Amino acid sequence: MSVGRVVVEADGGSRGNPGPAGYGTVVFAAADGAVLAERKESLGTVTNNVAEYRGLIAGLEAAAEVGASGVDVRMDSKLVVEQMSGRWKVKHPDMIPLQRRASELARQFNSVTYTWIPRAENAHADRLANEAMDGAAGLSGAEPEPAAVQSDKSTPAAPGWMDTTGAPTRMLLLRHGQTVLSVDRRYSGRGNPALTEIGLAQANGAASRFAGNDGIAAVVSSPLRRAQQTAAAAAKALGLPVTVHEGLTETDFGEWEGLTFREAADRDPELHRKWLSDTSVRPPAGESFDEVRERIVKVRDDLTASYAGSTILVVTHVTPIKTLLQLALDAGPSLLYRLHLDLASLSIAEFYPDGGSSVRLVNDTSHL
Repeated sequence: MSVGRVVVEADGGSRGNPGPAGYGTVVFAAADGAVLAERKESLGTVTNNVAEYRGLIAGLEAAAEVGASGVDVRMDSKLVVEQMSGRWKVKHPDMIPLQRRASELARQFNSVTYTWIPRAENAHADRLANEAMDGAAGLSGAEPEPAAVQSDKSTPAAPGWMDTTGAPTRMLLLRHGQTVLSVDRRYSGRGNPALTEIGLAQANGAASRFAGNDGIAAVVSSPLRRAQQTAAAAAKALGLPVTVHEGLTETDFGEWEGLTFREAADRDPELHRKWLSDTSVRPPAGESFDEVRERIVKVRDDLTASYAGSTILVVTHVTPIKTLLQLALDAGPSLLYRLHLDLASLSIAEFYPDGGSSVRLVNDTSHL
């Protein structure tokens, strides 16, 4: 018996990535939203993305069992949605057979669509997946501890003193590697120098930190060359493309571009002094920190909407990273002047759907 078109909502998670894992999937009638089937299964110890694919496979199998002629898949895993839609290549060896099996199942229907949805809209499947993960871990509603860099569907949990709800968008904020301008600590804004040999080594060191981390859903980079080179190394290790976001570009230092601190201070002593304490002051023909903040607020809102509930690697520059940390901490402007960030350093900020935020890590260079 055919039930016509159905909606499959699937989810999977891993506590520890890899760790105790499970999936949940539910099949709805497209016409009236009636629940036609539910599936959940504990998977032992696997990665988050393996669990996500297993949830999709179970959902497609359940859709076939109820006699569906067409399927609209809705998932909060951007990686699975993009790979199944053919927009992203499947490079990780664990994903290839799973993607192949899901594609084989999809071919039995007249049509299948894939749509990314925020985790909040995937609550039914998420609940089933968490029940399955509880079984895999031998738990009964216990909260797992989040890994420092890894991501999964049940973590990161909000810090215990925070009254936040929903899954955060976790941003791994990676500064680019060394350039010829950073060697002498020169103002480097919209100029476009390449990485030095040391900078390339720093980029590769950062990439090794992320290699095999299936919890990272996307790599987003500033348009400037030094950031894109750093992002490319990490993206290669992750088997992901690099998405460029124009808003992540560095501050425009105007006529101070390429000057050292002392050279800029000697050139424009009064203006430079004011600039060091007033975020509304612009360098000559440049951009103020207030203007950068306005731009980065839009970037934060864009990324939290596009990658809601996911972990993303954001490769950018000193001021955008400081500003994102300032926003996450709800801190004053002194943070911009007092916080030091090393080349190729990693910081982590989380932004919750209810407006809450937290900072997990600042200026970590243990991978170098």
